[in-house]
Amino acid sequence: MNEQLRGASLSVASYAPMFRMTPESRQSIIDELSRLGAHTILAVGDADLTGISPETTVITDDFTDRGVEELIALKLNRVPVEAPEDVASAVAGLGTNNTVQLVPSFEPLDPHLVKTPEDPHAKRTALRAFPIQSPRDGGMAPVVLAWSGTAVASIANARVYGAEVHVLPYPDPRVSKESMELVAGLADKPLIALGSAFGTGEYLAEEIRFGEKERPTLATGTPLVLPGQRMVALYGHQLTPVLGVMGEQPPAESVERVKELVAQYQPFSSEPVVPAFEIIATVASGGPGPDGNYSNESAPEDLVGYIDAITEAGGYAVIDLQPGRATFLEQAKLYEDLLKRPNVGLALDAEWRIGPDELPMQRIGSATAAEINEVSEWLAQLVERENLPQKLFVLHQFQLAMLPDRENIDTLHPELAFVLHADGHGVPEQKFDTWNNLRQNLDSRYFMAWKNFIDEDTPTFTPEQTMTTVVPQPWFVSYQ
Repeated sequence: MNEQLRGASLSVASYAPMFRMTPESRQSIIDELSRLGAHTILAVGDADLTGISPETTVITDDFTDRGVEELIALKLNRVPVEAPEDVASAVAGLGTNNTVQLVPSFEPLDPHLVKTPEDPHAKRTALRAFPIQSPRDGGMAPVVLAWSGTAVASIANARVYGAEVHVLPYPDPRVSKESMELVAGLADKPLIALGSAFGTGEYLAEEIRFGEKERPTLATGTPLVLPGQRMVALYGHQLTPVLGVMGEQPPAESVERVKELVAQYQPFSSEPVVPAFEIIATVASGGPGPDGNYSNESAPEDLVGYIDAITEAGGYAVIDLQPGRATFLEQAKLYEDLLKRPNVGLALDAEWRIGPDELPMQRIGSATAAEINEVSEWLAQLVERENLPQKLFVLHQFQLAMLPDRENIDTLHPELAFVLHADGHGVPEQKFDTWNNLRQNLDSRYFMAWKNFIDEDTPTFTPEQTMTTVVPQPWFVSYQ
């Protein structure tokens, strides 16, 4: 990060574009420099420029303050960047007075980067001057968005051009009223979002159109359910206490129980923590039942007491499906009226999705991306048709085989917040192994959820352990 921030500082001060060279990107950058006809290159850090045209002047930065003055005839004041999450905003602020050199206080400087001594009396060869240019935008740059995960070089290049860069806390312009005001009316107008986490151009346009409509707001203060808040949930069935802690007491008492947990989590979250229930609406069964699908469906009206109790307390309800031989879509439609409520989301538990000739508990169930996509498409259309705020769409998983083609799940639905609920249980090492395995190659649009098992974990994590040792910090924590 020392190299990136020094490079960005010099780049913006001299109005020269910046590339970050890695072993993987090296050849493509060499090719691009050749295509651009670059006549002077400033190498900051360990940039391997082997193969560059011999007609190109290469200046190697020596990582000293004297070197900066020799390069660009400016004295840059060192300004510390305290944490990695502050980097994007710091780089976006470069160029306002061209006298800042950003230094990461969270990372020591590798001594090998300093090529010559700082001692003013020591003999050294002065660095060749690096050409200084001027901003190119002429005050006409479009709105440019970034977030904490945007590459330093991308933000620096926007500043070099002269554009103002607006750094959002999350790669979604709906994340705050202020960011929505920035992009309002730009769904089909020039707009630049830096970083693949913002999705495709069409997806970004859909987010803007979603945010432009008047919709109910949630505890986040926006129509987004995540980010902006975290949730702590009791999991269970409204009539069967043995299936989870939520049903061990009536609705009002369950609300008080989860609120006590919320109070224990709040000190460890910079976002508000709200109470939630995850209500098992359909329960996989050892018998076929009247409809032969090996799943017992609750009547929608039986869920209302718990849903009313938690939502009236400012919380959120998630309807959980264990479909047996039924499809997730068939069962989701049974609860359409409940899902029309703004504070009610949907969870799919693939563990209990079995084939037409199988029985529950014979094997761990699974669901294809095609079936998941059917449900997400239907739910997204429901949100749009009913003008609802964004909904939680939770996928339970503790083995990779439960969602065998997860990479094909379509997460490009601005109406839904996709949550991957890691249901690992056992000793901490087992839980962390499950968590880390499930996160491998995971689409960045998923929010992570964690489950604390009261009987099956040894020990059950405390709120402090859950929020300080689980990385990344979970957005949704349930108790079973």
